[in-house]
Amino acid sequence: MDIFAAMASSSFRRLSSLLVFVGFLSLLRPCACYNRMNSSDTDLATSPAVATWYGAAEGPGSTGGACGYGDAVAKAPFASNVAAGGDSLYKSGNGCGACYQVSCTENPACSGRPVTVVITDQCPGGPCASDAVHFDLSGAAFGAMAKPGQADALRSAGSIHIQYTRVPCSYPGVHVAFSVDDGSNSNYFATLVEFVNGDGEISAVEVGQGSSWAPMQHSWGAVWKLNAPVNGPASIRLTSGVSGKTIVATNVIPAGWRPGATYSSNVNF
Repeated sequence: MDIFAAMASSSFRRLSSLLVFVGFLSLLRPCACYNRMNSSDTDLATSPAVATWYGAAEGPGSTGGACGYGDAVAKAPFASNVAAGGDSLYKSGNGCGACYQVSCTENPACSGRPVTVVITDQCPGGPCASDAVHFDLSGAAFGAMAKPGQADALRSAGSIHIQYTRVPCSYPGVHVAFSVDDGSNSNYFATLVEFVNGDGEISAVEVGQGSSWAPMQHSWGAVWKLNAPVNGPASIRLTSGVSGKTIVATNVIPAGWRPGATYSSNVNF
């Protein structure tokens, strides 16, 4: 019996050592996780924010806007689901075009369903500056967070706490477009960059003529400028402010381009 007891005790010790070793190995496994937007700077996860609304109850907030999209905010693909961002979202214009999902649950009229909005304007001063993250939503987008038939009830709250997360922009069937600024001429070229699928934000824009590339300066909002002639055909290279990826819209600006004209590319992030 003593022999069998010794054998059992020895087996138990070996099994215990094996389990400890396996447990240790499990701690060494790399984390099976990922970064949604592939950027620690802009991967905001699901976080709290404050939301207000402005403009007409069912409208796009403003058809001007500090990003420069003009009346496009009321049309597809934006379709009035837009927002003016506080300082942390607008980012001095560099946040223009970024997409977020917003939702609310604390108000009885909230549906809890996420609504995707695009930053198309700036909300300056007041709570937009003092709040860590503030969305001044269009009336349409604010109401879209409500339960059916309760949009007006939710808008009557004025200011609510929401949850938000950064998401890729999706404009099916639409490619990056360049609207040439009305003030452009033979010695000055400026363009609005819009409908940036995927990452949304742009950190650098360059104009290519022949084999040479010239960096453009960020002018304001989603508008970039070059204080030099652009004769066309010219290509435009964009660098994402999120992933750092670049795309090239080859010869998207034609010879004989016109101020005020919009030229669509065949590329997306």
